[in-house]
Amino acid sequence: MFLKDSRYDRVDPETYLDDRHREIRYKKVRIIPERRAVYAHKVREGERLDHIAFRYFKAPDKYWLICDANLTMWPDDLTIEKDRIILIPGSE
Repeated sequence: MFLKDSRYDRVDPETYLDDRHREIRYKKVRIIPERRAVYAHKVREGERLDHIAFRYFKAPDKYWLICDANLTMWPDDLTIEKDRIILIPGSE
C-alpha cells in the first residue's frame, strides 16, 4: 500500500505467479524521472528533508521530489548537512 502522494503511486502493479500458483502482487522499481531544478537550497543547521519539502511545496511528504532532483533513490542517501547545496525542483 502506498500513500496517495507516494512516488510509487503511479507505478502500475505487476503480478508474479510462484511455484504454488499463488499470485504475488508487487511494484516494479521506479525509474527516477528527470526533474529540472528551480532552486538551489543551502541547508541550515538542524534542517531535515521534510522541513525543506514543506518550505517549498507546503507538503513535508513531498520530500521525494527533492530526492528525484538530486538523483537519490533513498532519502537517507541525500545527506543533509549544514551548508550543503541541494537542488529543489518545481512542484510537479
